[in-house]
Amino acid sequence: MKTLVFGHKSPDTDSTGSPILWAWYLNEVKGGNAEAVLLGEPNTEAAFLLTHWNLPKPRIIADVEPGQPCVVVDTNNPAELPAAINDANVQAVIDHHRLVGGLETKGPIDMTIRPLACTATIMIDLMGDDAAKMPDWAKGAALTCILSDTLEFRSPTTTDHDRAVAEQLAADLGINIGDYAAQMFAAKSDVSAFSDAELLRMDSKEFDLNGTKFRVSVLETTAPAIVLDRKASLMDTMTSVAAEDGVDQVLLFVVDILNEEATLLIPNDMVKSVAENSFGVTVAGDTVVLPGIMSRKKQIIPNLKL
Repeated sequence: MKTLVFGHKSPDTDSTGSPILWAWYLNEVKGGNAEAVLLGEPNTEAAFLLTHWNLPKPRIIADVEPGQPCVVVDTNNPAELPAAINDANVQAVIDHHRLVGGLETKGPIDMTIRPLACTATIMIDLMGDDAAKMPDWAKGAALTCILSDTLEFRSPTTTDHDRAVAEQLAADLGINIGDYAAQMFAAKSDVSAFSDAELLRMDSKEFDLNGTKFRVSVLETTAPAIVLDRKASLMDTMTSVAAEDGVDQVLLFVVDILNEEATLLIPNDMVKSVAENSFGVTVAGDTVVLPGIMSRKKQIIPNLKL
């Protein structure tokens, strides 16, 4: 049976590119039978990756069948995976997030979780000498993933190793990192075609804080004004999105990539309290600027307090 390789729901660049990269490795190097799939529509930057490197969009699946062989990448959180994931045959996990728990497997598996900024970096390490066999499109996909997850090395999650791997990939491809990243971020910032609900879910993760459930949404952009101009309708839509998704509150952080800061929308007193208790700020209106806040994984979720 074919092995499915997939990342998390609301697939970003890493959860789109890394499954493609690992499926190539399993098929072309290890002689396996693997297919990269997605758990939703890729975001605009991930769509840019596919178009720029002339890659077909992986098919989108809603769930997995019992016993389905699969490899999970860029997450280990069952809340971000198909509902039936614990009935599938998970064979490996490759990730760079904190261990959440709750994922059950049919037997021992290969699990690699490393404190690096990007899953693609880990995959290249796991490939070892075989990474040299990657075609240009695979190197390009890996480079795009790393530049995305590190925000072109601006994110505090960036390690020297992520940077070194990215710089080597760029050198192999003859790509100027600054120019290429600018193209990526321009694609990421073009959100005009998306509804408010789609924006709130586009790059989001569920997080339970002492029984209060949040959808923590991050929009990384070089043009924050485009998103903030929609703040009134976005805040109105948070109520319906929270109800539909079974969470208590949606938190939306608009990350300004170039100025290295985030703006948090403040729709009510609960979010005002979360902002003040989590980030040591005083909230006076319907937004608050958080200087230096760039990473949901390292700076937002670990600091959330009610």
